[in-house]
Amino acid sequence: MRPLVPTLLPILLAGLSCLPGIGLAESGDSAPWLPTLETATPQEGFELAVKLSRMGVKTTQPDIEVLKKGRQVYANDPDALMKASEVIAIHYRTIAEANDYWRDEE
Repeated sequence: MRPLVPTLLPILLAGLSCLPGIGLAESGDSAPWLPTLETATPQEGFELAVKLSRMGVKTTQPDIEVLKKGRQVYANDPDALMKASEVIAIHYRTIAEANDYWRDEE
């Protein structure tokens, strides 16, 4: 697996902050937002991969207004979108491995 290069950080900050459907824990929440990497299905694994990516963005740049300012740039840049997808894919691979690729399904 290739290591992430520093040039992906701006893309993560801009691109992943607007993905719909995955709630994020607020900074004041005391409950852990990541109790396990185990998921029941590959679909849930993908959703968790998206959430991991978004939490990385939120941790790095908590100012949502800063993130929104970059949307006009990355939203129309196919290379930026592909790099954001690559980050999600890396997280998905980790989750799939943690779930033994869902091979133990009954």
